[in-house]
Amino acid sequence: MNEPILKLNEQGRGAFLILDGEEQLGEMALAIFDKQMIVYHTEVSPKAEGQGLAKLLLNAMVTYARENGLKVKPLCPYVHAQFKRHPADFEDIWIKEEGE
Repeated sequence: MNEPILKLNEQGRGAFLILDGEEQLGEMALAIFDKQMIVYHTEVSPKAEGQGLAKLLLNAMVTYARENGLKVKPLCPYVHAQFKRHPADFEDIWIKEEGE
């Protein structure tokens, strides 16, 4: 199994992926524009659940956002929950909705 890789198209849409050979085990779908990253969805293959792959995807996304000066809008329920559980860890990149 490899570390997450980022694949983006010319419009800034794509995903962080975790692959095992040709097989996709994890995906975090996102879009990047205007110095913002919108994270839409995180999914891990049922056969790879419980191995910490969602956390690997989250860490890769956060590192990329920080290295590239991006702010993150977490529409994905998993990412949003992690941001809310550990706000101090993500305060510098989190675009909060009103009331958060």
